[in-house]
Amino acid sequence: HCSLVAFTTLGLWLPSQTVARAMSSSGGATPPYTTLAISRPTESITHVELHRPEKRNAMNSAFWSEMVTCFNELSEDPECRAVVVSGAGKLFTAGIDLMDMMNNVLQPEGDDTARISWGLKKKIRKFQETFSVIEKCPKPVVVAIHGACVGAGVDMITACDIRLCTQDAWFQVKEVDIGLAADVGTLQRLPKVIGSQSLVNELALTARKMYADEAKSSGLVSRVFADKEAMMAGALEIAGEIAGRSPVAVQGTKINLIYARNHSVADGLDYIATWNMSMLQTEDLMKSAQAALEKKSPKTKTYSKL
Repeated sequence: HCSLVAFTTLGLWLPSQTVARAMSSSGGATPPYTTLAISRPTESITHVELHRPEKRNAMNSAFWSEMVTCFNELSEDPECRAVVVSGAGKLFTAGIDLMDMMNNVLQPEGDDTARISWGLKKKIRKFQETFSVIEKCPKPVVVAIHGACVGAGVDMITACDIRLCTQDAWFQVKEVDIGLAADVGTLQRLPKVIGSQSLVNELALTARKMYADEAKSSGLVSRVFADKEAMMAGALEIAGEIAGRSPVAVQGTKINLIYARNHSVADGLDYIATWNMSMLQTEDLMKSAQAALEKKSPKTKTYSKL
């Protein structure tokens, strides 16, 4: 299961600063991965850390495929109920590793324009899948951003469910500065995340930096923390709140929120009706109702794996 390193702590939803510190791994990437460090701060929360700190977590060709493998495995892992994503070292990510990726894009193969274009489209679709897998993963993903989040980093965080950052974080839709239109998610997801189309256009067309306070006021992030340690503790607490509840309810909620974003209200209502005609027939409903009658948190109940 995603080559998980387990340093399990007792207590599903009582994260401590100690656990948050432990999450800031220094041990390097988790084999077979070379760009990700995977750990289990609690038995039901998986921490995925971008782990190329010496390269500012720049996204090389290995990263683009390792993310797909990892999140596909997390999607199928019944132990995992929530995911926290963060970056090792001084910043979240500097975006694509230009030196590594330019060979991929600047020297496309093919006998003529049509064949070169066909090949390039396949590559772009493959890169898009690297972040689409986050959205397709039914387990909610909390991303914790410190320092810089540049270029493809913005594409990545817009595919996550809950975004947190530190006071020193800044965000930059960098692609126009390197001569291309962003093509792995920012232009499609950022307008759904931020309410202001004008602000989205400004950020994407000028490549200016946006700092934490503006990220919070515009809705890109929902919370800002004083420093990384406080943010990681906060991320773990949110993930613990999610992981302690019915996985049938939680995963159904994520799937339907994303469906509703992409469809009309009428289509969304029809989808949830069809969804719940089977999902309401779960033992989790009675367990959660019992907790409510006892004036207890649903986290006091044990829910079967999903």
